[in-house]
Amino acid sequence: MAERKPIESWLTDMDGVLMHEGIPVPGADAFIKRLRESGKPFLVLTNNSIYTPRDLHARLNRIGLDVPWESIWTSALATAQFLDEQRPSGTAYVIGEAGLTTALHDIGYVLTDHEPDYVVLGETRTYSFEALTKAIRLINNGARFIATNPDETGPSADGALPATGSVAALITKATGVEPYFVGKPNPLMMRHGLNVIGAHSETSAMIGDRMDTDVLAGLEAGMETFLVLTGLTGKGDIERHPFRPSRVVDSIADLVELV
Repeated sequence: MAERKPIESWLTDMDGVLMHEGIPVPGADAFIKRLRESGKPFLVLTNNSIYTPRDLHARLNRIGLDVPWESIWTSALATAQFLDEQRPSGTAYVIGEAGLTTALHDIGYVLTDHEPDYVVLGETRTYSFEALTKAIRLINNGARFIATNPDETGPSADGALPATGSVAALITKATGVEPYFVGKPNPLMMRHGLNVIGAHSETSAMIGDRMDTDVLAGLEAGMETFLVLTGLTGKGDIERHPFRPSRVVDSIADLVELV
């Protein structure tokens, strides 16, 4: 096996790595502090498209994690960048929250339900039957189908919630059209993020709590990968996958000394 170059930049998932159900994971504050003191480029990633980076900065700050909003990369931002590259100044019918609509506005997209170029599906806690029906009809009439991320469920204090992947499956069942998912495990999200901070995959590492999204995306983007056991993937789940992380650690606290 070829020896990897030293890690010069870090990407880390947010939920399950830095925080769990709104509570910071022990060691997360020390890790972020060490990153900021080191001057190394870093990004906190999330497939959640509900919030803007400024919203997430405020939420993290409230629990003692001082992450600059410029260092937060969401599936909404990745989706907007992808659409800007594919069809600049296009139009979209959007099902989602401020994180997604703001990202699309910022790249110059017009949000409309009149013959849009795309139907873009993101995360929301208020999926409406009327909006889904409109999306299905627009796709049947030729709009291209994009979804921010494939996560089928999301966490909450009361248990799992249906997420973008589940709703996308409903639309696919009704239209026969599969969406293009931009968020993890699509390595496109990682590559766009690396471009934002001017980093290269061969000297970057990805930290995540899920084999099927975080580790897979990092692996396919050519990065070193660290799996933490503070989230969804347990030790017993690792062998079920045909790929492995570069290293498995108990938590983010075990990685502070590597920065």
